[in-house]
Amino acid sequence: MDAPTIKLESSDGVIFSTEVKAAKLSETIKTMLEVSAVENDENAVVPLPKVNAFILNKILTWAYHHKDDDDQAAEGEELTPQSPHDISPWDANFINVDQPILFEITVAANYLEIKGLEDLCCKTLANMIRGKTPEEIRQTFNIEDDLPIDTAELGEDL
Repeated sequence: MDAPTIKLESSDGVIFSTEVKAAKLSETIKTMLEVSAVENDENAVVPLPKVNAFILNKILTWAYHHKDDDDQAAEGEELTPQSPHDISPWDANFINVDQPILFEITVAANYLEIKGLEDLCCKTLANMIRGKTPEEIRQTFNIEDDLPIDTAELGEDL
C-alpha cells in the first residue's frame, strides 16, 4: 500500500507531491491539514507562499529523510540536551550550503515550524561563530562594523 501523499505549492507556483508523514514534520502544514480537512483529498494543494521552490525542495528532501525518526518531542517527552557538534553525517552534508541558502532554509524552517530542521540550522550557524572574535564573525557574515570608534575602543579595553 502506498503512503498517503499531499501536494504543496511553493511561492513561485511549483507543486511538489510528498508523503503526508514527511509534510507533517512541519507544525504549520500539520495545522493547515487539520483545519482545512484536505489531508485525504488527493487533488488538494496546500499553498506555501513564503517558501520558494528551491528551498521547499531542500526542505522536503530533509523531511523525507527524517520522516521515520523517533519524535520524542511530539509526544511531550523531554529531549536530552545535545552538543552543537551532534550533527549526523547526512545532516552535515545536507546543510553544507552557501550562506544565503542556509539563511533561507533557516527562515523557511522557522515559518514551517520544523523543529529538527530549525535546530540543525541553528547548530550550523553556532558552529560558524564558535571561537571567533567579533571581527572574524563580521567577516564570516559580511557584517559592517557600525560601532562608533570610541565604543569599539572601549571593547578592546575590557
